[in-house]
Amino acid sequence: MSLNRNEKAAVVADVSAQAAKSQTLALAEYRGLTVEHLNKLRKEAREKGVYLHVLKNTLARRAVAGTPFEVAAETMSGPLIYGFSEDAVAAAKVISDFAKGNDKLVIKGGAYAGKALNADGVKALASIPSREVLLAQIAGLLKSPVQRLAGVMAALAEQRGAGAVAEESAEAPAADAAPAEAPAA
Repeated sequence: MSLNRNEKAAVVADVSAQAAKSQTLALAEYRGLTVEHLNKLRKEAREKGVYLHVLKNTLARRAVAGTPFEVAAETMSGPLIYGFSEDAVAAAKVISDFAKGNDKLVIKGGAYAGKALNADGVKALASIPSREVLLAQIAGLLKSPVQRLAGVMAALAEQRGAGAVAEESAEAPAADAAPAEAPAA
């Protein structure tokens, strides 16, 4: 089904808007995938906040012209599915994870931070933990020294508390014995 001029302009505008707010573009050839597999891939992409779309390559080249994703224009040939994401790793991760389970989806390349990525670059980008995981790791690193300091302080307080109790118990019997001797005189 061919698109008329207005529909093509709308597609280019939509993809341009996605490209403007995205950090990553991942491209994959979907030749041989069934509709069921594509629907599953789209569902996973939606859940992760990835804009996934099958586009005509000429329209995709027009849409990314003047954006940091223009460097990927050379890899835009053949039946491709385009994944754009605001998260730096989400698009690469969705496509890479799906390609691991389905050999008919072949990663072709992508772009990140104005640099073109080959298939290995997309896979490497996909192996980076997500933003939430990285933030949790940083929080754990920041919490660790404070937690250790609190543990050391608690151990010191416990030691001093045990030492004070021992001193009090050593002094208490001697104090009780002194008054008993005094009345004998």
